[in-house]
Amino acid sequence: MQHIIDRFLSYVTIDTQSDASSKTTPSTKKQWVLAHALVTELKAIGMQDVTIDEYAYIMATLPSNTDKNVPAIGFISHFDTSPDFSGANVKPQIIKNYDGKDIVLNKDENIILSPDYFEDLLLYKGQTIITTDGTSLLGADDKAGITEIITAMEYLIQHPEIKHGPVRVGFTPDEEIGRGAHKFDVKKFGVSWAYTMDGSQIGELEYENFNAASAEITIKGKSVHPGYAKNKMVSAITIAHEFIALLPRDQVPEKTSGREGFFHVHHISGSIETSKIKLIIRDHDQEEFKQRKELLQKITTNLNAAHGGAIDIRIEDQYFNMREKIEPVFHIVDIAKEAMELLNITPIIKPIRGGTDGSQLSFMGLPCPNIFAGGHNFHGKYEYVPVESMQSAIAVIIKICELTAQKA
Repeated sequence: MQHIIDRFLSYVTIDTQSDASSKTTPSTKKQWVLAHALVTELKAIGMQDVTIDEYAYIMATLPSNTDKNVPAIGFISHFDTSPDFSGANVKPQIIKNYDGKDIVLNKDENIILSPDYFEDLLLYKGQTIITTDGTSLLGADDKAGITEIITAMEYLIQHPEIKHGPVRVGFTPDEEIGRGAHKFDVKKFGVSWAYTMDGSQIGELEYENFNAASAEITIKGKSVHPGYAKNKMVSAITIAHEFIALLPRDQVPEKTSGREGFFHVHHISGSIETSKIKLIIRDHDQEEFKQRKELLQKITTNLNAAHGGAIDIRIEDQYFNMREKIEPVFHIVDIAKEAMELLNITPIIKPIRGGTDGSQLSFMGLPCPNIFAGGHNFHGKYEYVPVESMQSAIAVIIKICELTAQKA
């Protein structure tokens, strides 16, 4: 356990926050710090063919140790952290033998991690939990996944009695801003299928995700002195308010769950002259996803008719539901499910209310379901990860490698 903790802490204390406004890959120079450290570590534990390209994509190989013809498989995680909350000066706290009560993250700021609000905490009573100090995110998303992959590879190298085929590992930048797979060289990776270690609660196994798009609405108004504005002023702010009011009120993140889709206005800015709305569209069903985009176009058309063409809308698809790419090769899900069951872990198979590198990679020709990494409350100061969940994820990786060789 201490070995896992030490490895994890060495990753999360390096700031790797990505930046959506940047045009480079990786989007921030600080991601290179951890990337180079991971290359050194992969070589140190005995991995082969360790490479890092000009965009900071890392790949390495664990060669087969069996004479059987076993398909090459892969495990992938990302090393950037979300721009939604500070990733600088991460000061993890280790709570041993968690007692099921409130955890004081920051006494000065009265920041409390409470099971009264975050009920999942009670699943880990008696375990060792790593939390933040309330001033940053933790970075378990997805440095827990990296910890698990490297530790599993290290274990397999140290235990050659466990037979496995060729295993490739890949670590990517910029997943949190939707670019983690954009420059991933699937051909170079060279595997039949892979798994992202990027889920949350222990047992999660996911092979379907949202269809996703973004929309940016720009509204042009006319500024006139308010004392003489009648029939002359056009307020871009007022039109922006009208636009948002026409969206379905109950189809928002805070009121939906499961396979329910939503519209999410995440940014609004402007003045009388110019206002902008930024939102995202999410739905698991392809037809309903299409209808959501059509609704935005319809709202735009109607408001333009009322306001003299003041609105311009730009909608861009981001990623799609990987289910259609996974179902034809469903044995890769079955192997992961069997691995969990053999380890007495109850598989929790459910759709992802988001996306992973795996969703994009699946459409790039690399089928890639998602497996739990163990963390909770990602992208904020209440993020935490039970160390026992990371241990279980390591065991699942090892068992998948073993089962893949046996079934070959």
